[in-house]
Amino acid sequence: MSSDMPPVAKKVVSERTHHGDTVVDDYAWLTNKDDPETIVYLEAENAYTEKATAHLAELREAVFQEIKGRTLETDLSVPTRKGAWWYYSRTEEGKQYGIQCRVPAAGEDPPLIKEGTPPADERVILDGNELAGDSEFFSMGTSAISPDGRRLAYSTDLKGDERFTLRFKDLESGETLADEIPGVFYGGTWSADGSVFFYTVVDETWRPYRLFRHEIGTSAEQDVLVFEENDERFWVGIGLTRSERFLVLSAGSKITSEVRLLDAADPRGEFKIVRPRRTGVEYDVDHTGDRLLVLHNDGAENFELASAPIDDPGTWTPLIAHREDTRLVDASAFESHFVVAFRREGLTGIRVVPNEGEAYEIAFPEPIYTAFPAGNPEFRTKRLRLSYTSMVTPPSVYDYELATHELILLKRRPVLGGYEPSDYEQFREWATAEDGTRVPISIVRKKGTAKPAPTLLYGYGSYESAIDPGFSVARLSLLDRGFVFAVAHVRGGGEMGRRWYDEGKLLKKKNTFTDFVACARHLREAGWSAEIVARGGSAGGLLMGAVANLAPEMFTGIVAEVPFVDALNTILDPSLPLTVIEWDEWGNPLEHKDAYDYIKSYTPYENVDGRHYPPTLALSSLNDTRVLYHEPTKWIARLRDTAKGGPFLLKTEMGAGHGGRSGRYDAWHEEAFTLSWIIDQVR
Repeated sequence: MSSDMPPVAKKVVSERTHHGDTVVDDYAWLTNKDDPETIVYLEAENAYTEKATAHLAELREAVFQEIKGRTLETDLSVPTRKGAWWYYSRTEEGKQYGIQCRVPAAGEDPPLIKEGTPPADERVILDGNELAGDSEFFSMGTSAISPDGRRLAYSTDLKGDERFTLRFKDLESGETLADEIPGVFYGGTWSADGSVFFYTVVDETWRPYRLFRHEIGTSAEQDVLVFEENDERFWVGIGLTRSERFLVLSAGSKITSEVRLLDAADPRGEFKIVRPRRTGVEYDVDHTGDRLLVLHNDGAENFELASAPIDDPGTWTPLIAHREDTRLVDASAFESHFVVAFRREGLTGIRVVPNEGEAYEIAFPEPIYTAFPAGNPEFRTKRLRLSYTSMVTPPSVYDYELATHELILLKRRPVLGGYEPSDYEQFREWATAEDGTRVPISIVRKKGTAKPAPTLLYGYGSYESAIDPGFSVARLSLLDRGFVFAVAHVRGGGEMGRRWYDEGKLLKKKNTFTDFVACARHLREAGWSAEIVARGGSAGGLLMGAVANLAPEMFTGIVAEVPFVDALNTILDPSLPLTVIEWDEWGNPLEHKDAYDYIKSYTPYENVDGRHYPPTLALSSLNDTRVLYHEPTKWIARLRDTAKGGPFLLKTEMGAGHGGRSGRYDAWHEEAFTLSWIIDQVR
């Protein structure tokens, strides 16, 4: 195929009938990843996209150099105390991946480590660059230190398909043990004495469904199956309470959960259930002293926090009652207090509850921000480690002194090149949706930017995931060129509580799309925005495809990253990865005609028509196990065949997964490619 003209996908009609309706899929043949013709077609698409964006080479390189030039390439994280060690990671200029390290602990204050100069007593735990070798892709699924600090469990993926190989390392000798377990899922947990490691594996639909127990020093063939979840809607996970008293086995669907506990000192014992699953009830458990903390939504839409006796874990007594205006998100137990993360009015918050004394919330200085507990592995502590950022404040690490209520800034990510937060300004606006609902919008721009300005509008709006206000080095390349950047906090996300999520899923999913269009309209009418380029990924990519069908005239360009745009065909096929568990989010079109009709009415691939569509860039990965590569491939083919406008471009990473390329320099090149395309749409 010539790269001068867009590839034309052949049509091979495939038909399926459901509820008396026929689904016609002209491009179903592209789902065959093993067909050489599919690979040839994807390579032709890549060649065409490269040709179509060749004029951006100089801009692309300029943006890459800006990202690189603002980044302190040799840097390190703030050390975190666990047991007898301080742990941290660092990066080195010219190297793609981080290096995990530790130094012996001496006192409660983090050690002062000079940037660029590893301390003399540093012990390197893992070097991602060595593990990656010559592989084009590298990702870690777990890095777990045993409670006694003697052993490390780590898992790696060199393809991007999120199937990891688990290995173990003796941190005293530096020796990698002979134990090796292929095909494991993310995560995993040690027993209290470090003799046993628990891990999960996935089934053919990429669902973690089995928990195994591995005895260090034995072969994988001897591993014991501890638990198997047969309900295809449920995922299995394993963890360890911060107290290190209990192993926590969780099984959860999108709407229901069930937890089992086992004394971590008795890893060969039997897990005991906390409370049997009941459809629609979600709960999570932590431990302190003689009680459990239980965060649950049984009769509490926005969740409440309860306590339960260890010997009667199913009896829950309220500690923090339900509030309609506050969504409790997480509860973390410590020896002398517990900490609750929450959401209120579209912002995050942190509440500290001492075992003795009055509870209080931590105040933060900016009008919009994101703050949450992070890096707190120690059960006995007088400090709380926090992560903080805003749209103008780079990611920052604080220690919060529980006795004095003092916030101590430990580190703010350096932004080179003379970045000054005071040169930029952030705002919170509210759009009005079609049904009168007020939808928050977070906005940032450089001071002095003329209004209206070209705008990049980002959205997601699924799974109760929140796109919180945060900082981006790469985004500065837009703001410094006169762009406004905005996030539409649409329904289906978690920004405004559980009801906000419920009103953007199942048979209310279209609220996600109309909210986004309302936000775009508000930005125009309020004088913020001239041309608007929309961007979203994964389920946010479905949002991109849906709003392109809903209001193509509103957008100057569309960027859809690993986009879930073939929703009907995917959710109709339970053999595909993740389909069955997704029915609680989108509906089950196989069993319910109303779900079938509703999904068909909005799924992007099915609803492309002959109107004029904006230029569209779809980004995909061949080894993606979450949104399969063929969804954007088929969507772009149908846009070219049916719609006017464009151009419609597809770029597929041939050796990566859902998150794209793995190395940081590779990721910067990819972001520079996307940002240069966005800039080109408005100039």
